[in-house]
Amino acid sequence: MKPRPSLNDVAKTLGVSAATVSNAVSSKGRISADLKKTIRERAAEMGYVPSSAGRALRTGRSGFLGLVLADIAHPLFPQIAQAIENAATDFGYGILIGDSRGDVSIQKKAIDRLIERGADGVIIVPRHGSQVGDIGRPMAVIDSEMTPGNTVSADHRDGGKQVGKHLIELGHRNVAIIGGFKDSNVQHDRINGVKSAFPSDAEIQTLWIEDIELEGGTGCELGLARMVSEGVTAFVAVSDLHALRALTELQRAGFDVPGQVSVTGFDDLIWSNVISPTMTTVRMDMPKIAEIAVSNVIRQINDEMTDEDRQNLSVPMTLIARQSTGPAPTTLKN
Repeated sequence: MKPRPSLNDVAKTLGVSAATVSNAVSSKGRISADLKKTIRERAAEMGYVPSSAGRALRTGRSGFLGLVLADIAHPLFPQIAQAIENAATDFGYGILIGDSRGDVSIQKKAIDRLIERGADGVIIVPRHGSQVGDIGRPMAVIDSEMTPGNTVSADHRDGGKQVGKHLIELGHRNVAIIGGFKDSNVQHDRINGVKSAFPSDAEIQTLWIEDIELEGGTGCELGLARMVSEGVTAFVAVSDLHALRALTELQRAGFDVPGQVSVTGFDDLIWSNVISPTMTTVRMDMPKIAEIAVSNVIRQINDEMTDEDRQNLSVPMTLIARQSTGPAPTTLKN
């Protein structure tokens, strides 16, 4: 079997030092972007694979970052994990994943396990409403601007405002917002953003699914047909999953979406563009959010943090207007 090429082998083909190749592969030191790209491309061509064991012995670091997700069963979180893994790879790191399953105590245990396994730093998407204290490792938090200690977030409030403006342009003035969890900072950001777009004379009400399910049991109807008969012309859900639930209930009740009532969501989940009608939603720039979170942790690992790096960053969201929203009807016929 042909031996794998070493750092020295890659360095000789480019006329640089092995240390320069090592720094380029691990995103350490001061190397120009062009040289880093050239080195990485040559390393890939030659089939060079960094030795994690050797790096750990030399540096005392594992070369892995931990990622704790709030609920990996939710279809949004695999998308987040993929974005984080891609960003970490660009910096020469691997990812170990933990799942809090929406439980704060499990979240803490997941963080502890990742640290025990040698994670050099940890990126956390916290359970809604929870705050993460010092974990004894470099750390980044992806959540809401309202979350204490947050590192980076989507601009959820502006995303909600974009939805509100979109509905106003379509003539909607009687809107119901569908929320899921009252202790979620992200959902409150989105809801407050929607409300901020409407004039004071608009009729805006908020419907919390958790309240209805406590009263009627899991799987109960939300009463959306009654709300439409009372004048509601659009439902704004805080996530695409909640929007799908609303869309399904309205269609079962015989309403035409968007002819009689509009529905919007958040997150642009993978199926949002294939259901019928396709879902108007708001998309997060996950590659950008992931890049900020990963680079923040790695700067901490390398003791390169500046005051500017420590500022919380907010990444713009993008409204994706599709078929589930249309002009507000002047008359409703069920």
